[in-house]
Amino acid sequence: MAMHTHSSSPLVINIARLSRQPGSMITFHETVPSPSRMGVALMAIEKGAPLELNLRMESVSEGVLVTGTATAPTAGECARCLTAISGDLTIDLTELFAYPDSTTEATTEADEVGRIGASGQPNTIDLEQPIVDAVGLALPFSPLCGPDCQGLCPDCGTPMATAEPGHHHERIDPRWAKLSSMLETDDK
Repeated sequence: MAMHTHSSSPLVINIARLSRQPGSMITFHETVPSPSRMGVALMAIEKGAPLELNLRMESVSEGVLVTGTATAPTAGECARCLTAISGDLTIDLTELFAYPDSTTEATTEADEVGRIGASGQPNTIDLEQPIVDAVGLALPFSPLCGPDCQGLCPDCGTPMATAEPGHHHERIDPRWAKLSSMLETDDK
């Protein structure tokens, strides 16, 4: 049974069939397109990527406790050599959404605890921000194509992984450049 609302985000989930009786529970297993790019500068879940949600929504006295996982492919580039890299990321979610008339709703800030109906539609929870936050924390800020990546040649920009063995450039220390030109003159 589809539990989505007519919201613009596939991460706004309708929980109308979940009883407010503490202990009542529903599960949600669905793959939805990521509504936005989620991640850090060099690595992310791209907008539209398949986001597989395996969630359990349970009524508790103050609201709905959502637990489970979200899994999606990631894409980005190595921080050292700029090679395209991809992978899969699974994040664990544990998020409380407060009922509109609960003590929790009345005594917490909006950014501390989610709110049921915060999307403007009653009986919905919006998982986008909790997932964005978890993805940002889980992805490496400086992703690498491999732990031994040597990056790019500082002189010509060739990726060292694909450069010929012994790749280097003759360079004269600028402090000796003047002396070098004097020696060339003497040789002649």
